[in-house]
Amino acid sequence: MAIVLPILRQVAPIRSVLDAGQLAELARQALVAEVELTPKPGLVDRRGAGAHSDLSLDLMRQSAAAIAPYFEAMGDSAQSMPFDRGLRTEVAAIGRAAESAMLQATNGSNAHKGAIWILGLLVTAASRGIDLNPAAIAQGAAFLARLPDRAQPQLLSHGEMVRARYGATGARGEAFAGFPHVLHVGLPTLRAERNRARTETNSRLWALLNIMARLEDTCVLYRGGAEGLAIVQKGASDALLAGGPGSVAGELAMLRLDQELLIRNISPGGTADLLAATLFLDALEQGQNAIEDNSLSEEVSYGTD
Repeated sequence: MAIVLPILRQVAPIRSVLDAGQLAELARQALVAEVELTPKPGLVDRRGAGAHSDLSLDLMRQSAAAIAPYFEAMGDSAQSMPFDRGLRTEVAAIGRAAESAMLQATNGSNAHKGAIWILGLLVTAASRGIDLNPAAIAQGAAFLARLPDRAQPQLLSHGEMVRARYGATGARGEAFAGFPHVLHVGLPTLRAERNRARTETNSRLWALLNIMARLEDTCVLYRGGAEGLAIVQKGASDALLAGGPGSVAGELAMLRLDQELLIRNISPGGTADLLAATLFLDALEQGQNAIEDNSLSEEVSYGTD
């Protein structure tokens, strides 16, 4: 790390290839593309609210729109401030304001708290414009995440309760570690399945299930404990081994997992946030100015009758 720090801690503003507004719009589109992706076990999608009683597709869209201006503010700060503790403090304050905007837009429901942290860091790092390679962006985001936020409220969040009980580090740990489930699971799976000529919807579902099968999802642990996490991870693995999205057996396995999660009131929200991060970094890597939602034009295999 001693070699990296001088590179990351820039003393002068740097202009990104994309401006902060464009990056914020990509982040919003990533969130919308994630929620629109159908079918997703236990999660909000075009079929319904999943295992949530307080969220819907429309609320998730409204939340994404409400927090997008705050992503832009984070990017603007990154382009005008040194990449140091001062920026960390500024971005954290913007993130807390984004949470308030989200809660107002959703009538108090937590639609995107984890995504604000994850995508906020990635937008901030990408706004520096040094390198839009996913690994470089993740490295910058991880560096920023590990800097102390002295203004952080001392509140006992769901994530902290799960961390204390199970040792799972959640979105914070994912960022500190450089987003391994995005760089080493989500993105490689997305590329591989596209190369196998799968539809974009099925490629994204493969990425989702691969993340789900490996992630210690604190949203799952909070709702379902260790038993719930084991069910989610095994169910996702079983669906992939059965042939995954795009195969009859794989989609039947996804349906069984979905039904089990609805019964148990378990929603893999951490996985959903990391898929959105995967789609965001993928768009930057591909040089895309927009993230297309192909779900309406591609066949959905179950749960739509």
